[in-house]
Amino acid sequence: MEQDLREMFKKDREKQKHTIKNRHEERFLKKLEAAMPVERKPVGDWLKIAASVAVIMCLGIGLLYFNNNDDNTQTVVDADTIEEQKSEFTFGDLSPDLKKVENYYVAHINMELAKLEVSPDTKELVDSFMEQLNNLNMEYKTLNTELKELGPNDQTITALIENLQLRLQLLQKLKRKLNELKLSKNEQIMDNSI
Repeated sequence: MEQDLREMFKKDREKQKHTIKNRHEERFLKKLEAAMPVERKPVGDWLKIAASVAVIMCLGIGLLYFNNNDDNTQTVVDADTIEEQKSEFTFGDLSPDLKKVENYYVAHINMELAKLEVSPDTKELVDSFMEQLNNLNMEYKTLNTELKELGPNDQTITALIENLQLRLQLLQKLKRKLNELKLSKNEQIMDNSI
């Protein structure tokens, strides 16, 4: 009765040919998917976001293009060249704190200038304010030259800071005037339509 175990298993394997039932793999995949469903992120979300961004950009470009009136001419307040500005003596040459003050006022002045809405109706008013602003710019340059030649003193520094403040106040006053004109024009239109 001695038999080799290897041969016995080999004969047993030959007798039992294991076959997989039909559609076994399909049933297995269905059960696997039911137990662990695969979450798929729809590609449509990215397309919706991209389409929204494209629409917003087109609207922005369209508004810029159609709101650009050729009737409006730009008024140049300060036509200095870059070389002249580099040769000027500034607050930054005196102290970092004074440079911060100057930068603060210059940034706000530039911001107010950028916000101005000039139309043919208000051009005359804006030009008169710009002339005053140009006079203040020229005075500022004179004070700057004085500061460079005579050296720093409290009176000149105070005058320079007050000049910057006056320019900012002038621009804010112009902005209020333009808003008042706009409101009165809107009221007039409303009264005429009623």
